[in-house]
Parts: sequence; C-alpha cells; structure tokens
Amino acid sequence: MKNEKIINVGSGYLMLLVQLLCVVCFVFCVRTLAINGNASPWFILGIIIPGLVFLLITLGYFIIYPNQSAVLTLFGKYKGTVKDEGFKWANPFLRKKKISLRARNLNGDKIKVNDNLGNPIIIAAVVVWKVADTLKAAFEVDDYEDYVFVQSEAAVRQLAGKYAYDSFDDDAKDLSLRDGGDIVNQDLESALSERLDMAGIEVIEARISHLAYSSEIAQAMLQRQQATAIVAARMKIVEGAVSMVEMALDELKDKEIIEMDEEKKAAMVSNLMVVLCSDNAASPVINTGTLHQ
Repeated sequence: MKNEKIINVGSGYLMLLVQLLCVVCFVFCVRTLAINGNASPWFILGIIIPGLVFLLITLGYFIIYPNQSAVLTLFGKYKGTVKDEGFKWANPFLRKKKISLRARNLNGDKIKVNDNLGNPIIIAAVVVWKVADTLKAAFEVDDYEDYVFVQSEAAVRQLAGKYAYDSFDDDAKDLSLRDGGDIVNQDLESALSERLDMAGIEVIEARISHLAYSSEIAQAMLQRQQATAIVAARMKIVEGAVSMVEMALDELKDKEIIEMDEEKKAAMVSNLMVVLCSDNAASPVINTGTLHQ
C-alpha cells in the first residue's frame, strides 16, 4: 500500500477570475453576433468554449475547513491528500472524499462479559481518537468509523478477560479492573492502538467509563466485598489493640506502679482486649476491693 501523500492544489479565488474572463468573452461574442448578425465560426466557438470552461471550473471547487482533509482520486487512482484549509480548486474529474482530522469521542456501549475469574460483569469504555493517516482510513477499511466502534468493543472484551474485577485481598499483587487505575487504562489504550493502526487511527486516550457486576451476582459480590472490608478492619483493630496492651504492660512494669503476677496480667490483657476490640463503648466498673475480687 502506498504512503499518504500531502499535495497542494490551486486556489479557488484564482479560478473565479478565470471564470470572470470566460463570462466577459461569452458576453462579448453574443453581443457581437446580435449586432452584426454574422454567424462567424470564431464567434460561435467564442460562445461555446467559454461556456464549457466555465462549467468545468465550477465543478472543480471545494472547501477545506480547519482540521479537515480531502482525499483525491482520479479514476480510482490515489493522487494525494489536501490538508491545507481554504477555498480550493482541483481537476473536476478528481473525486474528493472529505475526512475529518478532528479528535472524536466514542462512548462505548455497556457490554456484559466475563472477567478473568469467570464472573459476569458490565463494562464500558470511552475512547478519544482521530484520523492520523487519511490513505489508510479511506482505503484500508470499508468504514473507518464503524471499524473504530467494533474494534473498541473487541478490545474492551479482551481487557475484561485479562483481569479480575476485584482482588478481594489487600495484599494481592495481581492487578484488577477496579483498582488497576492508569495501568489498566494504558493496557486498553495499547490494545486499541494496535488494532486501529491498520485504519490509520491514532488513539489519544482510552478509559474505562463504567464497571459493575452483572445483576445476577451483584448482591452476592457486594456482601463479599463488605465481608472482606470487615475482616480487614478487624485485623487492623486487633493489631492495634495488641500493641496498646503490650505498651500498657511495659509502662506499668517500667514505672513500678503495680506488681502483677501472671494471673493478674492475663486478667488485665483480657479486659483491655475486650474494651479495645468491642463494637460498643465500654461501661466502666469501679472496683472497691482488690484485684482478686
């Protein structure tokens, strides 16, 4: 396949001047024939030729707006791409296919797929893209816009099958769709760039815009997430409580506030752990006797 070729074409304003000259010639010949009544072949040609030239020039005008291009072909042969904006004129037999070079958003549909663990999830992505190679966009695929839509959906399905929705483990090293963040988005962007390069499409950005469990397992997975969060929180509470109890015993020993045997230490540890790990606030009890009562 050929490479994209940027070309320059004639100015439309210059051809307007040529058309004006054709009109002047046409009017002059018609007026001369009307006055003299002499049907000279030169005057007849002076009417026909400017008229044909005027018509052909009219068919060659086209306008290129900012961030727009025109792919030019002559009888099926690629001649080049015009990207210079303005009022242009080219051979009227050239076919001019306009292709926008502006950045576009693709807000993908929400699709139901299975993640890496086989759980059904609902996922969607938003893709920012633009045409980088007009030759590929025009001739490598039938419809480059539809191609972007289909391949984007395929890339999202591939991404969902590569990662799990959630790791359910604070210490997990494997990335998941929910907490992968920029790394997962970069993976999606790379997959899209590889797929869309064939159509001359540049992927500017790709992000997951929607992520949720499918309705049939959403409630169960929510309970699992809540249980995981509760367990993790309890582990932190117990770890902190043990550290506080240890610190309290060390402080009492170092400052010689009270002498405790193993039985007393066990009772204090038990009471402190209950107070520190309980969901409810502790109810203080005043002991008016000894520690053994």
